[in-house]
Amino acid sequence: MLRLPLYRTATVLAATSAIAGLASQATARPEAVQSVATAPSPFMGRWELDVTRMPSTYGPPPKQVVYSFQANGEGKWRMVVDITGQDGSVRHMAASFRPDGTMAPSEGETSEADSVAIMTPASNVLVLNIVKAKMLGSVRVYIVSANGTEMTESAAALDGNGQPFVRNFHYKRLR
Repeated sequence: MLRLPLYRTATVLAATSAIAGLASQATARPEAVQSVATAPSPFMGRWELDVTRMPSTYGPPPKQVVYSFQANGEGKWRMVVDITGQDGSVRHMAASFRPDGTMAPSEGETSEADSVAIMTPASNVLVLNIVKAKMLGSVRVYIVSANGTEMTESAAALDGNGQPFVRNFHYKRLR
């Protein structure tokens, strides 16, 4: 069994509790789960980070961040993330996964993650667990607005001193 330091265990427990709460809401209404399964996901398409709204605690912002979600068939999705630095360099990351919480390997640049687990407990909510070398990196929750034009990312992790934090990032739909 993998043993996590206490602060990592607390982060995992908090994220698990949040996910369980969302999942229990969905299981309380089976008809909602069925409609989620048949409707196209509001995540599908491309999203660009609004770098003008970056949290002040983040540091220097990247030049551009674009997320892309695509249906891969057979219940699988593909997520591609391209982060363009101020110097023009691009970090390209991707994963093909089932949005059911099972592990999927990361592809491309792996400095932050070598695997992920992704779940959609509600049609407009996506939970992303990022792992590097079998250690929790961060947990991110994405929510698409009711009108489908905005996506908010809440990223929960630990700072260099082991202190937990949550930062919000805002995206606009490109197409």
